[in-house]
Amino acid sequence: MTFPAWSIAPFVLMLAAIAIAPLVPALAKHWEHPRNQLLWSLLLGVPVTIGVLLAGRGDLVTVAGVEYLQFIALLFSLFVVSGGIVLRGDLAATPRTNTIFLAVGGVLASFIGTTGAAMLLIRPLLNTNSQRRHTAHTVVFTILIVANCGGLLTPLGDPPLFLGMLRGVPFTWTLHLAPMWLFVNALLLLTYWALDRRIIAHERPEDVAADRAQVTPLRLAGASSLIWFVVIIVAVAVIPSVDGHELAEGHAHGAGLVPWREIVMVGAALAALRFGNRAVRYEDNQFELGPIKEVAALFIGIFLTMVPALEVLRNAAPRLPLNEVTLFVFTGGLSAVLDNAPTYATFFEMATQLPGEPRVADVPQLYLVSISLGAVLCGAITYIGNGPNFMVKSVAESRGVQMPSFGGYVQRTFMYLVPVLVAMVLLFIAQSTWTTITGVFLTALLLARITHLFVTFDGTVGVALLDPDVRASLPGRPLPRGAAERDRPVGALEPGHRED
Repeated sequence: MTFPAWSIAPFVLMLAAIAIAPLVPALAKHWEHPRNQLLWSLLLGVPVTIGVLLAGRGDLVTVAGVEYLQFIALLFSLFVVSGGIVLRGDLAATPRTNTIFLAVGGVLASFIGTTGAAMLLIRPLLNTNSQRRHTAHTVVFTILIVANCGGLLTPLGDPPLFLGMLRGVPFTWTLHLAPMWLFVNALLLLTYWALDRRIIAHERPEDVAADRAQVTPLRLAGASSLIWFVVIIVAVAVIPSVDGHELAEGHAHGAGLVPWREIVMVGAALAALRFGNRAVRYEDNQFELGPIKEVAALFIGIFLTMVPALEVLRNAAPRLPLNEVTLFVFTGGLSAVLDNAPTYATFFEMATQLPGEPRVADVPQLYLVSISLGAVLCGAITYIGNGPNFMVKSVAESRGVQMPSFGGYVQRTFMYLVPVLVAMVLLFIAQSTWTTITGVFLTALLLARITHLFVTFDGTVGVALLDPDVRASLPGRPLPRGAAERDRPVGALEPGHRED
């Protein structure tokens, strides 16, 4: 059966509520309760489910239900286990230290999830920078690298990639994305390092001196929970589970009806709750189930309303101008303003109708690369593109960091992230000589900007190259007290001097 175009409406309403309700004060106070989110999900999802069943496509509902339970089991497990680990300490907040924090987070994100890595590192990173005045840029880059771009190498890293695995993409296939992962994160890390060197030069000397004086070595508390992370990683990689399509077709029998993978993952999470360090979980991390309840409530509506929407888009795919570049643009554009997981699923299903070899999970590999990159990387462009974005922002604000507004954050992503993504598309996705040449030229410009930030402290770099949070330090505006060139803060580097 072909579903009518209007059957997409509940899916659109579901995503619109997620994007708009938190931003409207009159709605936000009601929307923030998981109970109300669940009611909205069911209000839209139940009628859609009934309609699909009456249309004789109960198989689609079965597949959606199985994928939803598998999806939530992974997120719940990673969320619970990461809540039992904390990094304590306060290092000297040098550009090198901060960059190492972000680099480590970018690697961890692919193995403990972007949410787990972001929640593990954001508090010690804020502790490290607590004596500095300008820290919003560090939190912004934490969102870019740790909460998004780092989680590209395994299905554990970001929910869209796990949805791909549930649809048949091999666990190790995402390692094909390693060159793009390295390119994007390396440029972001270099940009941050050069920017932070520039910014620390305009901190007050007494703040930098206090930061150097108050140093406590990092210490990992709750390390026993790392065992449960390993269990989850092994479960996702090698343990089978229920195949939704086989179940819907009546071909699943015996052991095929048992969700072995989810049993192991949830068991690991419960073991972490039972045997982990309670002081770390409930005092240091102030752990509560509210965030995962919110995700579970919203995604039941997304998965149910997505059923007819995916069928409509699948049928429309052959008539759309879809290629490796437009798939990245469409997937990335929607992932920036909607949740990136359903966006990935939408374009994944559309790509199954397109020709091309070789194929992975019935999707041309070239197109799967574009869809995966668009969903994961572009989820960082706005606060609402990926779940951890708002979580990191909330933790930072609770610690007194004045974070950019929604528009201010987007301004920063268009300054620092989007040009890197354009260069990546030109170099790795587009299939022509002129795009490669253009990509090399754009990359050279980005490296030139990094170099300019690296060698300049006196404010001569153009306004567009400097983080908006410290524009008050530019020439023509008063510098912070004591921050004249002759009185450079302790630890701020002279132009051209390399950090040890």
